[in-house]
Amino acid sequence: MLGSLAAFVSLLSAGCVVGPNFKKPAAPDVGGYTPSPINNTSSTPKIAGGEAQTIVDGKDIPGEWWALFHSQALDDLIERALKANPDIKAAQAALLVARENVLAQRGYYYPSVTGSFAITRARTAEDLSPALNANIQNYSLYTPEVSVSYVPDVFGLNRRTVESLQAEAQQARFALIATHITLSSNVAAGAIQEASLRGQIDAAHELIAINTDMLKTLREQYHKGYASELDVAAQESQLAQVAATLPPLLKQLAQQRDALAVMAGGFPEKDFPEKFELASLQLPQELPLSLPSKLVEQRPDVRQAEENLHAASALVGVAIANRIPSINLSADAGSSPDHISKMFSQGNGFWDLTAGITQPIFDGGTLKHRERAAQAAFTEAQEQYRSTVLTAFQNVADTLHALSQDADGLKAAAGAKDAAAVTLELSKKQYGSGYLSYLALLSAEQAYQQAVINLVQAQANRYADSAALFQALGGGWWNRPDVPKN
Repeated sequence: MLGSLAAFVSLLSAGCVVGPNFKKPAAPDVGGYTPSPINNTSSTPKIAGGEAQTIVDGKDIPGEWWALFHSQALDDLIERALKANPDIKAAQAALLVARENVLAQRGYYYPSVTGSFAITRARTAEDLSPALNANIQNYSLYTPEVSVSYVPDVFGLNRRTVESLQAEAQQARFALIATHITLSSNVAAGAIQEASLRGQIDAAHELIAINTDMLKTLREQYHKGYASELDVAAQESQLAQVAATLPPLLKQLAQQRDALAVMAGGFPEKDFPEKFELASLQLPQELPLSLPSKLVEQRPDVRQAEENLHAASALVGVAIANRIPSINLSADAGSSPDHISKMFSQGNGFWDLTAGITQPIFDGGTLKHRERAAQAAFTEAQEQYRSTVLTAFQNVADTLHALSQDADGLKAAAGAKDAAAVTLELSKKQYGSGYLSYLALLSAEQAYQQAVINLVQAQANRYADSAALFQALGGGWWNRPDVPKN
């Protein structure tokens, strides 16, 4: 009998699985990222961040891509952030939640077994037959019982539910990976921004010193009658304007330090030892460029969208399975003696076997509309996946264009700064000799000030967009040992 029951259960469990079987979306049939290939960038000699960069097609991305900037301070800060940042720990906990939910749902593949023990004290009315063969009204019953229930997964309701939860667990895994990449990229971008701000602050201090010297000279000339009061007032105004640029830069630097401290898992109250200068960073001279067919495998946001599509596909099967019959099997066995010492005596045992089938007949259209909603959610997930893929390719294309223009922009900024420096120096000499008006000198000084700031910003752009390319290509998470592989 037990063998026949096992065979019957096995037959039921091997039933069909309703709903669509998920098919992994094919990689986009594109050959590149930009209309014209970008293979290398121009160089600007003797300028930090001025090295030429070569784009290497198909080159793998290292898991610690930030090490290519050759900054020990940057390496230390990012590794500390990856260990201590609360967003990482929250994402790790979310992954654990999702995996435990999968294991919990898998439990429904097996029968549920429960045990119970009840003690009853009762009295039978005198007008009724006694409940026990002993022909007494007052009695006790001791009832140990084991119950087994099982719902065969005939049409795959549980299998589709598990499939959906497994896809959700994969979404959580790629969310953790995305948090890793975003955090490391944000720390790198923050360090580069700090270096840029320090460069701009140094330039502001230099410009304040230049303007202070010029004001001192003008005042001496005014006392000797070689300069007008208007010239002095104009230079005082110029010095005040330059000095006014310094506090906002110092504020941004302090706030950037606060942001980096928090990303590293610390409070901004305690300063951290790492400090960043543009001259301390080395521009990566070889940049990897993944094949377009690989990008959808490497980008965690695309993989999340894919798993979201997978989960939506499985939920269509869940909605269909909820509209068709379900089978329930149950069995109970136990004994019910009138004394605990007779618990396992012959004649006190009982058992029952029950099989039932349930079919929804009328529910006001609830299950039908839930199935339609699941189908619509699947279509929504398809379009969300496509949108995510398009955005991923746009990110890479935007970064490649930025890298090319950054290199040309740095060369132009360096040339403009050199030209402005020569113009300012000549203007100072001509003004001192009386061949140039003060307004012309002031114009040359303003041009130099703007050229210095533009150069610092152009340098920072090259570093920042180089880091952005690594993020756009997926950040090399598959080469990191601390990132879950499945």
